[in-house]
Amino acid sequence: MSGRYLYFAISAFLGLLCVLISFLPFLFLFFFYLFLLHKYKRFTHKHLMIIIVFAFIFMMIGKHEAAENKSKLPESTSSFLLQYIEDPKIDGDLLQIQTKEKRYNEKLILRYSIKSEKEKEYFQNQTFYGVICQVSGTMSKPKISKNPNGFNYRRYLESKQIFWIVEADQNPLLFCKRESKSLLTSIKQLRFSGIRYLEKNFSIEIASLSAALIFGDRELFYPDVLEDYQKTGIVHLLAISGLHVSLLIGMVYYLGIRAGLTRQFMINCLLLILPIYVLLTGATPSVIRAALMIFLVLFVKKWDKHLHLVPIDAISLTFIIYVFIQPMIIFDIGFQLSFSVSFAIILSAQQVLNEHQNSWMKLLATSIVAQLAAMPFLLYHFFELSLIGVFANIVYIPLFSFVYLPAVYFLFFFQLMFDKTPSILTYLMNKIITIFNKVISWIGDLHFAAFVPGKPNLFFLLFYVLTICLIFYIWETKKGPNWKKKVLGLLIILFTIQPTWNWLRPFGEITMIDVGQGDSILIHLPFRNGTYLIDTGGTVNFNEDKWRQRSKPFEVGRDVVVPFLKGKGITTIDKLILTHGDMDHVGGAVSIINELKVKEILLPSVADPSDAEHRIMKLANKKKIPVRKVYEGNSWRNKYGQFYILAPEKNFVGERNGGSIAIFAIIGGLTWYFGGDLDIEGEQKIIKNYPNLNIDVIKVGHHGSKTSSSKEFLQKTTPQIALISVGENNRFGHPHQEVLNRLNEKKITIYRTDMHGAVTYRFFRGKGTFLPYLP
Repeated sequence: MSGRYLYFAISAFLGLLCVLISFLPFLFLFFFYLFLLHKYKRFTHKHLMIIIVFAFIFMMIGKHEAAENKSKLPESTSSFLLQYIEDPKIDGDLLQIQTKEKRYNEKLILRYSIKSEKEKEYFQNQTFYGVICQVSGTMSKPKISKNPNGFNYRRYLESKQIFWIVEADQNPLLFCKRESKSLLTSIKQLRFSGIRYLEKNFSIEIASLSAALIFGDRELFYPDVLEDYQKTGIVHLLAISGLHVSLLIGMVYYLGIRAGLTRQFMINCLLLILPIYVLLTGATPSVIRAALMIFLVLFVKKWDKHLHLVPIDAISLTFIIYVFIQPMIIFDIGFQLSFSVSFAIILSAQQVLNEHQNSWMKLLATSIVAQLAAMPFLLYHFFELSLIGVFANIVYIPLFSFVYLPAVYFLFFFQLMFDKTPSILTYLMNKIITIFNKVISWIGDLHFAAFVPGKPNLFFLLFYVLTICLIFYIWETKKGPNWKKKVLGLLIILFTIQPTWNWLRPFGEITMIDVGQGDSILIHLPFRNGTYLIDTGGTVNFNEDKWRQRSKPFEVGRDVVVPFLKGKGITTIDKLILTHGDMDHVGGAVSIINELKVKEILLPSVADPSDAEHRIMKLANKKKIPVRKVYEGNSWRNKYGQFYILAPEKNFVGERNGGSIAIFAIIGGLTWYFGGDLDIEGEQKIIKNYPNLNIDVIKVGHHGSKTSSSKEFLQKTTPQIALISVGENNRFGHPHQEVLNRLNEKKITIYRTDMHGAVTYRFFRGKGTFLPYLP
C-alpha cells in the first residue's frame, strides 16, 4: 500500500532516539506510537511485531554507532600524516581545514595561524587536495559550552566523528607528497576551483549568491547578511534544496529529450550525474535528501516502468537509508530541518496545498506548513522564530526560484564560455541583490516580529511536535463545521503556552554568566517581577593589520550573553547596570541594547566617563532609553528583592575601578554584594559607612585581583559564598593566590567561572541552591 514506508521511518527514528538521547521517554513514545497504529491504522499483531523488530534493528545500529564514536588517536600524538578532505577556510590570519589522519583513519580539524600577508595569499591560491602531508602540532579537545543554552562545539564535532583540534606548528603544506587523485578528490577539487573562479570574476554580491546556489558554499557571504537571512527565517533558501535539485534535473532531462536522446538513456545519465552533483554541491543534508529521493524515483522507474514510487514513500526510504548509513546525522540541524519540512509538505500536499487554486494562496499555505514544521527545531537550536518569515518566504521563494537561480547559472556559464560577462547584466544583478538584501536587513531589525519563548525543554518540545501534528490533522481532515476555529485555537495555544509559563514561573535565579575575563550577572526574579543585568562582559580588540582581521570577530555580548538570555526567553531587561567603564564589563552592552529591549541603564556617577560609556549613552539616547547616574544612597525594591547602592560617591573623581557601582541586595533568602572592580580603598569606605553590613554571597572584586577583597572587608562582612568571574588561563594571573588564601582561611565556598562555568543560584520562596553548570 502507498505510504507504508512512513511507518518504518518513524519506528527507525524512535529506535535511534532511544539509544542516542534518552531511553525511557522515547521508549514510552514508541509504545504510544504502536498503540496509535493498532487503534487507528488497524495494524495486526504481526504488523506491529515487524515494526518492533525494525525499531530494534535501529536501536542496535545506534548503540553500535555510539560505542564506536570515540577517538583512536593517542593523546600524546604530536606528528600527523594528514590528507585534506574539505575546502580550507581562511578567516583573517586563521587557516582551518578538515583533515584525515591516515594512520588512524580518523578525522581532525587542523588550525594554523598564518604568519604573513604573503603566506595568506599563497594559501588562498593553493589547492589542498591530492597531497599527503607530514604535520607536527599540538592536539586539544574542542571547546565545550560553559553556559546553559550555549553552543557546544565539542558535541557538534563529535556528531561528525571529529574529536581533536590540531594546532599546527608550521605551514601545513610544507612537507607533502603527491598522491594519485581519486574521483572523489577530483570532484572536490573541481568544486573548490569553481568557487574560487566565482570569487575572482564577479562582485562579492554575485559571487556569494552564486557559490551558495551552485556549489552549496556560504563562506563568501558577509556575516551580517547571513545573520539577516537567519533572522527573517529564509536562510534555508541559501541551501541547495529539493526545489533547486528538481529544477536542475528537470532542465537537464528536458534538454536531453529535446536533443533526441531516449528517456531510458537520460534516466541512466541522471543516475550517474546525481552522486557527482551531490559532491559538487558540498554533500549537505538537504542536497543528499533531494538527490537520494530523485535517485530512488528514477531507479524504480528504470527497474519497472509501470511502477511508481509516490513522494511519501520516496522520502521515507531516503530517511531510512540515510540514518542507516549515518545514524549520528539526526543531530544535524540541516538534516532535521530538511526532513521535517519535506515530510510536512509532502503529507500536506494532497489535502492542504492542492485545495488552493490561486498560486499565491498555495505559496502562503506552503510557507505556513514549512514554518510550523521547522518551528520546534528552530526554537531548540536558535531559541527564536521569525513571525514575519511566512510572508518573507512568499516574496523570496519565487525570487530565488525564478530570478536568482537561473541568473547565477546563466552568468556562471556565460563567463566560462566567453571569459567575460556583459556589464549591464552584472550591474542589474548587483542592483537586484543589493535592494533585496536591504529589505532583508530591514525586516531583520523588526524585533517585534520575533517569537522568543526560550529553548524548549523535552516537555515543551514534545508539546510543540504533537500540537503541530494535531493542527495538520485538523487542517487536512476539516472535520466539523468549526475546524478553522480549532486550528486557530491550537495556533494561539502553540504560541502562548511557553511564554505564559515564563511569566508564571515561580522560580527566581541569579546567574554569574561565564563571559571569560569579564563580568556579567543576571538577576531574574520570580513571575518576571524584575530582570536586571549587571555588566555585559566584553572583548578587548587590539589594532591589527587589515589582513589579520576576522570577518566576524568574537564579541561576548552578541555571541554569549544575548544567546544565554534568549535561551531563557528573556527579551526585556528592566535595568542594565554597568558598574564602570572598562571594556571587560561594558563591551557587550551595545549588542544587548541592539538585540533586546532595555528599559533603563544605570551608570556610575563619575566625573570622567570612559569612551565606552559615552558610546553607550549616545546609543541609549538614539533609542530613547533613559540613562541614570547612580551613587551611594540610591535604592529600589520590589516584592522579591531589595537593592541598595553602596558606592561610588556622587561625581566620583579618581581611578575608574574605584568608581565602580557597588550593590548590596537581599534576594532569595540571601544577602548579596556585587562590587564590580571596586578597589580596597572603596571597600574600606563601605565598611566605614555600613559597619554592620552582613553578606552571604560576595562577587569577588576585580576577578580575584589582590587589589580587591581585602582581609578586613571579608572579616567585617563574613560572606559564606564567593563568586569569581574569570577567564581560563588569563594573562593577568587572576584570581590571585593571595585572594584565594584569604577566602580559604575564612572557609568561604568558592565558585569560579573558569572551573565551574556559569554558576546559578535558583530559588523558590526564600530558599535556593547553587548550581554550577560544569560538574
